[in-house]
Amino acid sequence: MNEERDQFEGHAWFTLSGDVNSDMVHRVFDAAADMTEDRVGTAHLLIQSNGGYVSDGICLYNYLSNLPIRFITYNAGAVASIAVILFLAGERRYASETARFMVHKSHASAPHGARPDALRIIVEGLQADDARTEQIIRDHVRLTEEHWRIHAYSDLHLTASEALAVGLVDLVQDFAPPKGQRVTNI
Repeated sequence: MNEERDQFEGHAWFTLSGDVNSDMVHRVFDAAADMTEDRVGTAHLLIQSNGGYVSDGICLYNYLSNLPIRFITYNAGAVASIAVILFLAGERRYASETARFMVHKSHASAPHGARPDALRIIVEGLQADDARTEQIIRDHVRLTEEHWRIHAYSDLHLTASEALAVGLVDLVQDFAPPKGQRVTNI
């Protein structure tokens, strides 16, 4: 029993769900403050999200990637859109056999009656967001040319096995905290 406890010394388990937005950023900031105070060395983070705002997702990716904590991220159901970028902050990444991922280009709705200069600003913002997220994906994942073609015009869906093949995950494995370990919802 002591051997198992020693094996997980400095580890903590967390769940994070919902839209990637300023509320999630605030919750993660608060949780990370607690983690550093509690001297967590490795944080196991189960993410369940269909996405949200690009800037908030990139903020969380950069923040978690640079904390003095080793993050291991898990997908037990769905990680989609900008939540995939958040998921990539994990030094190690796992997905349950039945989990799914989805990535796509940025999108927005133009206001009714928008003038060409306003539309140009919207398009330039979307292109900048796509460039930022694509760079992060390329830094971590080896999508095939066929995947990139699909991504260019549509939603790209990946099963856990497909995610393993392209390096989005390191292993198909469930989020399974050891018995007796606390799981904290962020």
